[in-house]
Amino acid sequence: MEANRGQNGIQQLLAAEQDAQHIVNAARNAKMARLRQAKEEAEKEIADYRAQVEYEFQKKVAESSGDSGANVKRLEIETDAKINHLKNEAARISHDVVGMLLKNVTTVRN
Repeated sequence: MEANRGQNGIQQLLAAEQDAQHIVNAARNAKMARLRQAKEEAEKEIADYRAQVEYEFQKKVAESSGDSGANVKRLEIETDAKINHLKNEAARISHDVVGMLLKNVTTVRN
């Protein structure tokens, strides 16, 4: 009887150990599932944030490039005006410059 009771106690301990192992495995699996879920949620939040920042960046680029186009056009107009002014000035004084050059080239100094 003593051996039977000892054997029965060992069986109960083995059954309790198996139950504990099942509980630990279930807890481990639940923890892993929760970690996967948290990772997926974090990745989704990161993707949403990245998309929002990219959208704002593209919006600012579009706004500034519109201004840039206006600036480029304004600079082209100013540049053309300055070039025309310089051409007019050169045409106005070119006769005097040619005369000065001819005078200095043809004058002989001792």
